[in-house]
Amino acid sequence: MLSICGAYCCEECSRKEDCGGCQAVNGHPFGGTCIAAECIERGGMEGFLELKSKLISEFNALGVENLEVSDLNLLNGFFVNLEYCMSNGQKVKLLEDNKVYLGNQIEIPGSDLCYGIVADEAYLLVCRYGCNGSNSEIIMYKKRC
Repeated sequence: MLSICGAYCCEECSRKEDCGGCQAVNGHPFGGTCIAAECIERGGMEGFLELKSKLISEFNALGVENLEVSDLNLLNGFFVNLEYCMSNGQKVKLLEDNKVYLGNQIEIPGSDLCYGIVADEAYLLVCRYGCNGSNSEIIMYKKRC
């Protein structure tokens, strides 16, 4: 089953049965939103690819050491919505479990840590974490212009 954007997201998703699939829910997986489906609905595939290219450029322009982004993938929020410990001890999540974002995981050279990057049309998030998302920390959370 193809998704609205032509990717095989639904086939690879472990929660496909909970959702019903992109086409069945008209681009609103798990009752949320999908950045690809929304963008394609407004501006077609060309608009989606343009947004993806802009987001890659914005991530690369942040100046985060060893962060070089070459591609972004569609990622379910419930996979990438890590919990972060704030300086006051409070734990927070910045994303929504029922949304589909654009993002990637980028290994940090010479380290066992990775950068996790996630974006939607409003925000860019860069975090750093260990194996399986352990010890996650926010590097940058920025509203897009």
